[in-house]
Amino acid sequence: MQSVSGWVWLLTVLGIIGLLLFDFFFHVRKAHVPTLGEAARWTAIYVSIALLFGVGVTIFAGGQSGAEFFAGYVTEEALSVDNLFVFLLLLGSFKVPRADQQKVLLVGIAVSLVARTAFIFLGAALINSFAWVFYIFGLILLVTAGNLLKQEGSDDDEAPDNIIIRLARRVLRTSDVYDGDKLVTYQNGKRVLTPMLLVMVAIGGTDILFALDSIPAIFGLTQNVYIVFTATAFSLLGLRQLYFLIDGLLDRLVYLSYGLAAILGLIGVKLILHAMHENNVPFINDGEPIHAAEISTGLSLALIVSILLITVVVSLLSPKGRAQTYVAAARRHATEFLDIETDPAYCDQIFHKLLGEEAHIKRLPEKYRARIRAEEELMELLRRAHQLHDERVALGRCFQPAGAGAGRADAAGE
Repeated sequence: MQSVSGWVWLLTVLGIIGLLLFDFFFHVRKAHVPTLGEAARWTAIYVSIALLFGVGVTIFAGGQSGAEFFAGYVTEEALSVDNLFVFLLLLGSFKVPRADQQKVLLVGIAVSLVARTAFIFLGAALINSFAWVFYIFGLILLVTAGNLLKQEGSDDDEAPDNIIIRLARRVLRTSDVYDGDKLVTYQNGKRVLTPMLLVMVAIGGTDILFALDSIPAIFGLTQNVYIVFTATAFSLLGLRQLYFLIDGLLDRLVYLSYGLAAILGLIGVKLILHAMHENNVPFINDGEPIHAAEISTGLSLALIVSILLITVVVSLLSPKGRAQTYVAAARRHATEFLDIETDPAYCDQIFHKLLGEEAHIKRLPEKYRARIRAEEELMELLRRAHQLHDERVALGRCFQPAGAGAGRADAAGE
């Protein structure tokens, strides 16, 4: 399947553009908060489309090409889940209302897809011209795997502030407040950009940086440009729906970075072994190929799926995972309630969720509750959320749930 006809490429690109346009006009154009059922249905649909496409590749191009597509798709999807953590921090940092987050994500994903396509063709051109590029890609993945392990050892939950975001902040003059999901508004009689455009640039730009490890990773599984492109595209297409589906579970995947580090390390080793097999670098074995064992695509796919399953299961069963889930969700919902959301009905929903998370925290083992009580910033955030809710109840702006009140603000319990 190294040679794919032009009409197949054309139909594929048109199909992907059609899916993006369908997503925009039928789901994102009208701002709303997607329900769990809606997110689950459309995630299942997009995953099914990708699986059917993979089956088609297997039927028309053979089992090897099919295995390469599935290995690439699973790897890119796993890396995309890790990207969602950063999206979550960005959307919270820019205080994007929940109903408007879909449009931000879709535009950012579209920008990323265009940029990644350029990276894919650049990577393919380099590989075809210079066999030593496999060594570079392999080293990039091994360094990235090490960085993931290093980040896992720290407790850095700050939103990213890369060069693309800093440039956007400097160049784009924006207002301080949102105007629905509009990109342009009027402030003091002057036409200005809203923060919505800035956060779209931030999402798209940050995802472009993610391509620096995801593109070498998939080239480590296949050098077929068509498979690389389609696996990457399908992993991005369902990212918006996946964000809203697993939003509450993201913080629970406490060992995801370890799993991704193992996957990237595996593919990095596979790339270097392949580079040795194709070696023509003068100062390595006098430019002669090195007969090294290579990791097959089938074995790679089996190992990637196994690593992901083990990572998810261990994360879900971990007491640390439960504690981190409830604390992160409580912090996020308290912040939404205080600083972001203005719709009274949705604020009521957020506060009910916050009460549920506080109840879960109270049932944690004492050692975890003690750590939570020591987080002064979190405890103050929860106290302020309860105080604001009590004020809104007094003004008749929302309902008083059973068990709510200022005295319940100590989520960890004494």
